[in-house]
This record gives sequence, structure tokens and C-alpha cells, in this order.
Amino acid sequence: MIVRKQHPLKKFYGKGLPGVDLSKLTGRLVVIEGADGSGRSTQIALLKDWLEKEGHATVDVGLVRSTLVSAELEEAKTGNILGHLTMSLFYATDFADQLENTIIPALRSGFIVLADRYIYTLMARDIVRGSDKSWVESLYGMALIPDAIFYLKVSPEVLVERNLMKDATLDYWESGMDLGLSRNMHNSFMKYQRMIQQEFKRMSEVYHFKEVNGNRSIRAVSRDLQVQFQSFMEEA
Repeated sequence: MIVRKQHPLKKFYGKGLPGVDLSKLTGRLVVIEGADGSGRSTQIALLKDWLEKEGHATVDVGLVRSTLVSAELEEAKTGNILGHLTMSLFYATDFADQLENTIIPALRSGFIVLADRYIYTLMARDIVRGSDKSWVESLYGMALIPDAIFYLKVSPEVLVERNLMKDATLDYWESGMDLGLSRNMHNSFMKYQRMIQQEFKRMSEVYHFKEVNGNRSIRAVSRDLQVQFQSFMEEA
């Protein structure tokens, strides 16, 4: 049985969204970060099922799910010609729309919001593509500070195997092909994922990620997350 204790007042990273009464946000915002192939979506589904069996109302959110721009963003990515700044602003708009219309209302209703990636992936992608770190941090100053952030760290070697098993191909953007790291997509994927992991290592110290070894089986990772989640809920 998970015991929910009183938790501190929510905060924004920066100025946040106008007109939001933070004292009314009584729910919990929990983020699971990690690359494609890290098992995020599977673990979100398992956590959601477990929490609901424990009697908790949950909502799950993720990247490119906004009804405002998600379809346009997916279409723009298809041609592999999207500029870095345009892509950054597309993703920021997608995030802001979900924050205002899904995340905040759910927290106001006392739900546990499970985020299948949050601003950290977006920030890491921008920074490794040359965006100014201060500009990126300012862009996402609208974001609420999560109650907990779990980072599923998986080695690039395991990531590439999982992605090939799932789709028999690698994603252009997740391979960093737009960066000109290598003409070979496999080599580019390995280099790009190492760059992303290096940025996550830096951000981990700033944003206090709880690192989880994602190289293990689904069951092992799920057990680990449940134990850490229960501890977090009892101590928060």
C-alpha cells in the first residue's frame, strides 16, 4: 500500500505559466526519461497499471501528443529537412500545450501524472545540436519542476539492438543524421547517443535524476522502479 504524505508546493523552473495557482496542484508529477529503446513506454504502462491497482488516479503524457501541433510536427519531421530552431520551437509548443491543458489540470485534480519523457530530452537534443544552454533553459522556464525524475540509462550498444529488433531500422533524428556525424546510420546512432548520454550526465547533477540501470530485463527494471517510487511517495 502506497502512503501519500503532504508534499512541498509545486514550483516552476522559471517564470512558468501565468494564472496558475501552485497551491492547488496537489497531484504528483513523475518523469521517466531515456532514449528510444530504453523501455520508457513499457515501464510507464506497468507503473500506471500498478498505481491504479493501488487506487491512484493516473494520467500519462509524452512528447508529440499535443492536439495543437503534434500532427504538424510529425509531418515536418518526415522530410528530414526540419531546421534545428524550427524543431526546437515545434517541440516547445507541443510541450506548453500539454502542460497547460493536460498536466496542470490533472495535478489540480490530485492525479499522478506519469510523463514519458519531459523537457530534459528536448533540452539535450537542442544542446548537442549547438543551441545555447541558457537559451534552452529559458525556453523551458515554463515547465513545472517534477516531484521525481527517473532516468533509464541504457548503453548505446543495447539501444541499437533493441531499436533494430523493434523496427528493423533506425530513426533518422534519433541517429543524429542531421548532424553529419557519419554517413553510416549505425555509426551516427552510436555517436549521437553517446553525446546525448554525456549531456544527460551533466543535467543529472543539475536536475537530480534518479538513475536506473535500463540494461536489465523488463521485470527487473519494473521492480526497481516500484521500490523507488514507493520510497519516494512515502518520503515526499
